[in-house]
Amino acid sequence: MAALSANQIKFIRSLSRKKFRQESGLFVAEGEKLVNEALRSSYKVRDIYKTADIGEACMERISNLSTPSPVLAVIEQKKEEPLSDFRNLADYLKQLPADALFLALDGVRDPGNFGTILRLADWFGIDTIFASPDTVELYNPKTVQATMGAIFRKSVVYGNLSEIIQQFISAGYPVYGTFLDGENIYETDHAGKNGLIVMGSESFGISDEIKKQVTHKLFIPPYPTNAQSSESLNVAIATAVICAEFRRSL
Repeated sequence: MAALSANQIKFIRSLSRKKFRQESGLFVAEGEKLVNEALRSSYKVRDIYKTADIGEACMERISNLSTPSPVLAVIEQKKEEPLSDFRNLADYLKQLPADALFLALDGVRDPGNFGTILRLADWFGIDTIFASPDTVELYNPKTVQATMGAIFRKSVVYGNLSEIIQQFISAGYPVYGTFLDGENIYETDHAGKNGLIVMGSESFGISDEIKKQVTHKLFIPPYPTNAQSSESLNVAIATAVICAEFRRSL
């Protein structure tokens, strides 16, 4: 059993902080499923550490989890995602199938929600997620864990959402968002349709600037409609409801 040096432990632990992830271009994934997904992906796995090799005490020191998993990997971040240069996005969008669907996250701050939304995108066949600069970082350890491996299959592009949305509009795509004064999502058939679905922040919803660009306002009603219910849905849950409606078979 080969224990890690103090400097190795310190470095791996530093990757729990955004500053050091950005400086090193690395991030951490924990658990057999995530590490296996990483090994099958286009990501480059730098190092793999197993409890069987380094011991439980050492794994506890480098893990971000309250109950350390038996394996942890240090992985290189992707330098650039497809569609990162979104200035010509409209031309690309015009070539896609009629049911091409995309997500845009406007200030989603909770890493668990972000990771769950990536997992939902994976389930519903959405390949690219656009994110505003104030959306939580993709390689946040909590985000990575919440994706359950989807991070290694989906593309996340950070950029000016207003400019990105304009490209979608130029390509003839509808832009959807959820609002209290929106159209009941269950009363109009969205199955099989294409578009960009914008999901707003947990606290403030869709920002005023982006709100002006939304072409189709949607509302997810409670049941029954006049019932006393929660004030709103969690952003990840709302994303699941909307994606399910768009992917519903005709």
